[in-house]
Amino acid sequence: MCRISALRTKLFADGADLRGMLEAARRPYVAGFTTNPTLMRKAGVHDYRAFARAVVGAIPDRPVSFEVFSDDFDGMARQAREIATWGENVYVKLPVTDTRGRPTSALIHLLAAEGVKLNVTAVMTPAQVREVSAALGGETPSFLSIFAGRIADTGRDPIPVMVDALGVMARFPSQQLIWASPRELLNVFQADAIGCHVITVPPDLIEKLSLVDRDLTDYSLDTVKMFHDDARAAGFQL
Repeated sequence: MCRISALRTKLFADGADLRGMLEAARRPYVAGFTTNPTLMRKAGVHDYRAFARAVVGAIPDRPVSFEVFSDDFDGMARQAREIATWGENVYVKLPVTDTRGRPTSALIHLLAAEGVKLNVTAVMTPAQVREVSAALGGETPSFLSIFAGRIADTGRDPIPVMVDALGVMARFPSQQLIWASPRELLNVFQADAIGCHVITVPPDLIEKLSLVDRDLTDYSLDTVKMFHDDARAAGFQL
């Protein structure tokens, strides 16, 4: 049987709606938060700095990640250093490459050496994991986000990639692996089974947590009732 209370993997709420983030913060099992520019745009955020400061002001006690959006390394460095000043709990998300595919590993190494807490994002390959982990080193707390859901979207099993990453990162206790872009609630328990440190959980999966351990016979009956009720509400006749 699955138990939320027994999970070793930490759950980070993934989103950019301030009200939803505050609701998630009231859940005892939500241990941190992640955002990105795409989620912010979808949520209607227009003032990046004001939004981020509001989040940090409301949630000062758990890790929160905000992403740079410059596409040149100097711009990334400038934005990262500013974002890092917004709170002790703030992690700066850096993409694993720029939009031309050039690795950000040198910048990752520089910022980590300065003490900037990083969350390196959009990682998908074992080669990227090795390069990023080496660049992060072991001095500053950091996250390495593998987009397991996007790997799965290509028909590949992400679990071997995640297990390999845990082995690579094991020599640096300050590094934590994030299972990013989950597609279903099962991914939470898959992440826990392999010892992944963190999994990001979007709002739809947070809501599904209430289904954990639900009796399947009862769930089956509720499904039958749903189909029946919807057919009646639609006025279907044969």
